[in-house]
Amino acid sequence: MKKRRASPLGKILDVIMQEIPSQLGAILRVDRKNRIIDKEMWPVPEAGEKKLRVDIIRDVIENGHPLIISDQSLGSSDNILCLPLVDNGKSIGSIYLLRGDVGGIYSNRDIEVLAAFARPVNLILKRSSHVEGSSQAIGANPPCFVGKSQDFFRVLHFIDCVKNNNVPVFISGESGTGKEVVARAIHNSGSRKTHKFIAINCGAIPDHLLESELFGYARGAFTGAVKEKSGLIEEANQGTFFLDEIGDLSPHLQAKLLRVIQEKEIRRIGENRMRLVDVRFISATNKDIEKEICEGRFREDLYYRLNIVSVALSPLRKRREDILSLVSYLVEKYCRELKRERVYFSPGALQLLLGYSWPGNVRELQNEIQRCLILCGDKNLIGEEFLSQKMHKKNKETYVHLYDYFHAKAEFEKRFLNEALARSDYNRTRTAEEIGLSRQGLFKLMKKHGILAGHKKELV
Repeated sequence: MKKRRASPLGKILDVIMQEIPSQLGAILRVDRKNRIIDKEMWPVPEAGEKKLRVDIIRDVIENGHPLIISDQSLGSSDNILCLPLVDNGKSIGSIYLLRGDVGGIYSNRDIEVLAAFARPVNLILKRSSHVEGSSQAIGANPPCFVGKSQDFFRVLHFIDCVKNNNVPVFISGESGTGKEVVARAIHNSGSRKTHKFIAINCGAIPDHLLESELFGYARGAFTGAVKEKSGLIEEANQGTFFLDEIGDLSPHLQAKLLRVIQEKEIRRIGENRMRLVDVRFISATNKDIEKEICEGRFREDLYYRLNIVSVALSPLRKRREDILSLVSYLVEKYCRELKRERVYFSPGALQLLLGYSWPGNVRELQNEIQRCLILCGDKNLIGEEFLSQKMHKKNKETYVHLYDYFHAKAEFEKRFLNEALARSDYNRTRTAEEIGLSRQGLFKLMKKHGILAGHKKELV
């Protein structure tokens, strides 16, 4: 056997493999594009020996969660444990362990041990000049939202299309889907980003107070108006005004808002003077506005003024591919706020998170993660026992266990490709364009899953 290098990473890897008996271990560095640029590995494989499973490493780095793979999911006697290394929201590498069936499947305890080594390994990787941009991985302002589903990229494309236009934007979606997050992203990435973004919840303030908040008032306009006050719409001049839950706005204020949008001017309560305003309006609701219009609770003319361009946000249960990315981002965010080391969810806990229906959407997911971080104390692994009781109901029957993660992923890919091909009448060029792949990328996946081109009866 070759002599091990006496590098700092080599010494840490030696201790790791003593604590978690394994036949092969590796600490990997990645660049900004998550490409492996360097590795410390022991033993160094000879020709014909087993090497690293790059597909597993890539998935772990992209998802930001540890993964245990058993021999059932690989079709061999290999058992693999891979832990991502994250610094300031950016994956900078991973720790990878492999052993045969003699040692058995890795456990949650092994993940906990591995997580304890993450901090010293991170420090070494950050100091290394080989880690491209690791110290500037995410910057001072982390991204507003993350994901990898088609719905996520559809919304991302929408934001890019409308960010520099001044037309009103209408956002619909269930409570907790991130309507204000999208509104802020439009503002922060557009031409108005140097000016104010002001948000107000139309259902949270009584009607008689909301009018003065929106439009302001003159001194003496009513009892208690001891001095003049500008309204929030006026405060948002040259910026963006976000009206959340616009469906709760009273008919009286709907009429006044319509005039502001049409004439681009406001009048404070108790004044005769008109004031010009340059404001971009973004509104949002979780109600069926067209139903509200039919039942006489919302003005049709205002709706058409607000709904020049619109986007519907899908609930989290319809974009489960985003859950792992969101969990990783939120764990990193709240760990920084709590000033604690990065923690991880166990594979079993992740299974329950993936299987839950999330009626409260991203907001409910945020609350669950914060709750777990508080309850787990100083542990660096969040197990199933820390999740809310509602997460444990029926989930184990609805999701394939994460020990069989690659089986689940392969089944999803195959079903997704079959549905996409069917939509385009099995035209491969059109299918590739629709799902955002090159023709070569589509052919590669079709070959991987045994999908035959042009044979509809075999694409079921």
